Amino acid sequence: MWNKYYNVTSIEKALEILNQYQDRSKIVAGATDLMIEFEKGIRKNIDILVDVTRIPGINQITLDEDQIIHLGPLVTHNDCASSKLIQERALPLAQAAWEVGSPQIRNRGTIIGNLITASPANDTITPLMALNAKLVIKSLDSQRVVSLSDFYLGVRKTILASNEMVTDIFFPALKLSETGSFIKFALRRAQAISLVNVAAICEFEGKIIKKATITLGAVAPTIIHAKEAEIFLINRELNEDVINEASIITQKAARPISDIRGSSSYRKTMVKVITKRVLTSILKSNSNCALPSDPVILDNHIPQTNLDDESVHGENLENISTNINGKYFEFENCYDKTLLDLLREDAKLIGSKEGCAEGECGACTVFLDGKAVMACMVPSARAHGASIVTIEGIKNDGIIHVVQDLFIKEGAVQCGYCTPGFIMSAVKLLEEKPTPSQLEIRHAISGNLCRCTGYYTIISAIEKASKI
Repeated sequence: MWNKYYNVTSIEKALEILNQYQDRSKIVAGATDLMIEFEKGIRKNIDILVDVTRIPGINQITLDEDQIIHLGPLVTHNDCASSKLIQERALPLAQAAWEVGSPQIRNRGTIIGNLITASPANDTITPLMALNAKLVIKSLDSQRVVSLSDFYLGVRKTILASNEMVTDIFFPALKLSETGSFIKFALRRAQAISLVNVAAICEFEGKIIKKATITLGAVAPTIIHAKEAEIFLINRELNEDVINEASIITQKAARPISDIRGSSSYRKTMVKVITKRVLTSILKSNSNCALPSDPVILDNHIPQTNLDDESVHGENLENISTNINGKYFEFENCYDKTLLDLLREDAKLIGSKEGCAEGECGACTVFLDGKAVMACMVPSARAHGASIVTIEGIKNDGIIHVVQDLFIKEGAVQCGYCTPGFIMSAVKLLEEKPTPSQLEIRHAISGNLCRCTGYYTIISAIEKASKI
C-alpha cells in the first residue's frame, strides 16, 4: 500500500507534493478506482497519496456570465445527477452520472476522477465529449487548457503529467434550441460497466437540425464521434426514417472488441439500437428520461469536515483522530489500510462486513460526514477529523432502529452478512426521503447485494419502516 498520506487544505499544497514526489504520488478524491488498483497490485510504484477532499470550495457546480458551466475537482457523480443546473442545461451528463455505480460509489467518485481513469467504458466521458468540454490542468509553475478530445492517448492513457492536477472542467451550457440525451447499455441495471453508451446533442431551428453531435463509449480505445452520422443529420428533420438511417451510419463508426462481457458483433449491433433510442429520446424531448428529477443520493448534505491545517500520516507521523458513533478515537500506525479495516481491526466495530473489497456488494456501507459510502473504497486516513457512523451507531438510547426492527419482523434477515449494509442504506434513505416510493427504495439499495433472498422482504421492511 502507500507509505505517506497527506490531507491537504489547498490546491497549492497538493501541487507542491506532486511536484516533490512525481511518479510516486497520486491525488485522492473519490479513490473508487484507485483503491481497486491498489488491491489488485496495479499501483506498485505509488507510495504517496495526496487527499484533496478537505480543500474548501472545490466541490461546486457553477454557471458563469458567459453561460459556461464549471465543475470543480470534488464534484461527484451524485452532485451532477441531482444538480438542477446540470439537469436543465447539460442533461446528458446528469443522465450519465446517474448510471455510474451505486449511490455509495456516486457519493465518493468524482467526475474528474472518472475522466482521468480514462477507460473508454467510463460513462461521463461520452456526454462531456459531446458537450465539447475542456479541462484546466495545473502544475506548480504552469497552467494549460486542454480539450477533452485531446486529453486521451489510448486506453487508460492521458496527457496528464505526474506533477499535474485537473482543477476545472468547463463546457457551454445547452441553449434552448439544443436537446441532448445519453443512454447506457449494460448487462444489468445497476453497478455495471457499459457495453455501449451513446450521447447525442442536436441544435434545432424550428424542426430542422442545424448542428448534431453523437459520441460513442466502450466501442473504441477512446470515446469517439460518429462524424458521418453527425454530418448526415444536418439540415434534416428528426423523424423515424432519419433516426433509422443515422443509427445505421453511427454503427459504422464503432470499432468494438470482444471480451467476456460481449462480442464485437453484439456491441456493434447494440450501437445501432442505442443510437436509435437516444435520437428518439431527443425527438420526444426526453419524455421517457430515466433520471428522476429528485434522485436518491443517500446524503444528508451535511457540510464536509474541513481541516485547519495539513496533516501527514505515515511512520512516526500524525495519528488518525476521528469521531465514530459519537465517540472519540485515536489510532496509531493505521494510515495504510482501508477505512473498513480500520473500523474492524482497530476500532473493533465488526458490524460492517467485507464482501467484495471492490465497492460492489455494499456490505461495508457506513456514513462518512453524512454520506453513505463503501468503507472498503475509502483510505483509512480520510477518517482523520471526520465523523463516521457504523451499524453499531444507529441505535437510539440503546433501542434498535425502526429499520432493524422491521427487518426482523418481515423476515428480511437471512444469513445476515449483507444486512448491516442494507440497513445503513435504508436508514440514510429515510433521513433523506421520509416517505419514499418503492422505486426510490429500489434506487437506494441498488448498491447492496444479497444472495439469500429476492429482495421482496427487504423492500417490504423499508416500506413499513417509512410509515412509522
